[in-house]
Order: sequence, then structure tokens, then C-alpha cells
Amino acid sequence: MKFNSILQNLRADKGVSQQVVADFLGVTKQAYSLYELGKRNPDNEMLYKISEYFDVSLDFLLGKSNIKNISLLENAIKIPVLGYVAAGIPIDAIEDIIDYEELDPSEFDGNYNYFGLKIKGDSMMPRIHDGDVVIVRQQPDIESGDVAIVCVNGDEATCKQVKKHPEGISLIPYNNSYEVKFYTNKEIETLPITILGKVVELRGKF
Repeated sequence: MKFNSILQNLRADKGVSQQVVADFLGVTKQAYSLYELGKRNPDNEMLYKISEYFDVSLDFLLGKSNIKNISLLENAIKIPVLGYVAAGIPIDAIEDIIDYEELDPSEFDGNYNYFGLKIKGDSMMPRIHDGDVVIVRQQPDIESGDVAIVCVNGDEATCKQVKKHPEGISLIPYNNSYEVKFYTNKEIETLPITILGKVVELRGKF
């Protein structure tokens, strides 16, 4: 089902008018009606507001899942959202837990551990914004081209796309205002460069 049809159904189920929804979203009734007509697509911030109002997940809102709200799952996996991670510190030992997220166990590999990390800064914009939460699958290595959580010299971890080369790796920001950083194979061992996990999902915040 398309987004606009899902939106129509959600509003009908809630029994409210377009004006009521528009007032909550802070837009005109005319602007909101374009969403239901399929003539305009909301940006990410507006999508989150809509999902909040109807109390549904983004995946359900966008037609990617039949589960309205993951919190309704009795066997949902609850993971901590951390404010920082660093090399050498076990994830379960970090006390800087700022929130929790729930995962649908049918969509995540139970052989891995997961954690959430709140993104700081704009180096991964426009895809990942400051304050967004990424879901990370803990693993010491990733495929070239994956987005990963990486520690350099044991410092606080950073979120970057990782490209592997015979002579080393590149940590690539999505924001062109930031430089790509290259590390040789020797630097990977001596600094060191540590992969903490692969980013498997983005959960934007507003």
C-alpha cells in the first residue's frame, strides 16, 4: 500500500479531520491534503511527526512493515542507546545510556548483539543528522563500503563509511565539507583503528 493510502486509513481509524492532523503537524489543511492525495511527499522531519501523531512506526507508515508499532511486540528486543562508545570498553559496561530502542527480532540476526548510538555532529549529513540514532550490530570487521562505528586511537567512536584498500582503509564522511581520512595498514595496527560494529539501521529524531 502506498504512503498516501496508509495515511488516509490511519486518519479514518483515528476519526479525525484533515484540519486536526494539520494543526498538530503545524501545516495548513491544504498542505496536508496533498500528502493524502499523493501529490506531495513529506520530508523526514514531517514523517516523524506524522508517525508520532498516529503512534505507528516509520516502516509501517511507509508500507515496509505490517506491524504498526514495534513496542506492541511481546518479544521485542530492547537495546540501550549510548551517548558515546570507545575502544576497549565493553558496550554493556558503558553507563552513559540516554535512551532505549526496541528491535523486531524477526528483522535482526539473533547471533549478534546490538546497541544504539546517538550521532554527534554533521559529518554524515544529509543522510544522518546530528541527534539521530543509528542501530549498530557489534562485529569486529565489515565489508568495504559499509557504514560503521570506528574508533581511532582508542578515542570516542565516529560513524563513517569505510572503504578498504590493499594499503589501508579510508573513513569517508557523507558531508563534502569534511575530508576523507586514510590510514595505512601499519596505522590500523599501531594507532589502532578499531571497528566496533556495522550500522544496520537509522532512526532519525526531531
